[in-house]
Amino acid sequence: MIKICVIGLGYVGLPVALSLSGKFNIIGFDTNKKRIENLKKNHDSNGEFSKKDFLKKKINFTFKRGEIKDCNFYIICLPTPVDKKKIPNLNPLMSSLKILAKKIKKKDIIVLESTVYPGLTKIFSDKLSKLSGLQNNFDFFTCYSPERINPGDKSKKLSRIDKIFATNSSNKDILKKIRSVYKLISKNIIFSKYIPEAETAKAIENTQRDLNIALFNELLILSDKMKLNFNEVIRLASTKWNFIKFKPGLVGGHCLPVDPYYLSHIASKKNYKMEVALAGRSVNNSMKKYVIKKFNTFVDNKLTMKNKSILVVGLSYKYGVSDLRNSLNLEIFNEIKKRFPKTKFYDPFVSKNKEFKTNFLDSLELVIFLSEGKMFKKLFMKIKNKKNVNILDPFKYYEHI
Repeated sequence: MIKICVIGLGYVGLPVALSLSGKFNIIGFDTNKKRIENLKKNHDSNGEFSKKDFLKKKINFTFKRGEIKDCNFYIICLPTPVDKKKIPNLNPLMSSLKILAKKIKKKDIIVLESTVYPGLTKIFSDKLSKLSGLQNNFDFFTCYSPERINPGDKSKKLSRIDKIFATNSSNKDILKKIRSVYKLISKNIIFSKYIPEAETAKAIENTQRDLNIALFNELLILSDKMKLNFNEVIRLASTKWNFIKFKPGLVGGHCLPVDPYYLSHIASKKNYKMEVALAGRSVNNSMKKYVIKKFNTFVDNKLTMKNKSILVVGLSYKYGVSDLRNSLNLEIFNEIKKRFPKTKFYDPFVSKNKEFKTNFLDSLELVIFLSEGKMFKKLFMKIKNKKNVNILDPFKYYEHI
């Protein structure tokens, strides 16, 4: 009988646990006591799931290690951030080793879902072997299945996303168990015998997107300096059959600002300096200064700022999520608020204030849009013809409307 423990119940772990809980009894473990208390009340503070999503689910949410009993299938969904020097911080991932070393037994399966650099799954399994006294791919089986969660995107539910699963094992019983579990997570599993290749594939998925957004950010700045209509430039370029259209914007969250550094880190260990992979990071990180400069110029040249306030639209790192990790939007808001203390924000995914009253909108002198989305467009339509309200749209999301 398979008994599953999901370690880490954030944006990755909770969807996994909920997907499996219809058939299996699940232990959901997280060290965040408040998070566990909320989940026990069927409340997801991340806003990805409603109370009805928890109904009839067999999950024992806990922050107590002692309650992890009799499990034989462990799914690790812990964050893998970088530190201030942009070096991979593996402390959350490696902390799970102490838990697993005391729990695992023969024929147990461990799956890493966290984003890592090539070779880290082997480092993880080697350390687990040393601590437990058991041998990987003989006594227990360590696998890698990188997450592809897209928070805030209802069209990319976990079951609809193609899932990579890499394992070195050829044990038929183990492979059968893996399939019985992961077929409930995704309808299409792409199997591989090559774990380092799967680790690399995950890292380059986000690095590629980071680079593409960086290119469009540069094109936006160039268009701005040359006084070109950016949206018209992109509309015309998009008529070519092989043009790939992206949008400029602020890059944040846990993946895109992190994964290029994981690739660069392991490359440096092999005496190779990656230049292209990190090029997007410098451009995308600089967009905070770009927006602040646009804002200051706009305010100094066009506004009186007498007894009126500013509204910043979009606080989390992207539309549709409450996640403030690595949010340049939040940093920009804080910078503006230092200069203008009456500044407020509008982000219904972060705050419960989903709508503003008309009289509040009338009191505004400037609204600055930092994200694009349906509810933000609705706000734009409300204020675009108000003569007393100025609009600053640094990424050209709404200028064509």
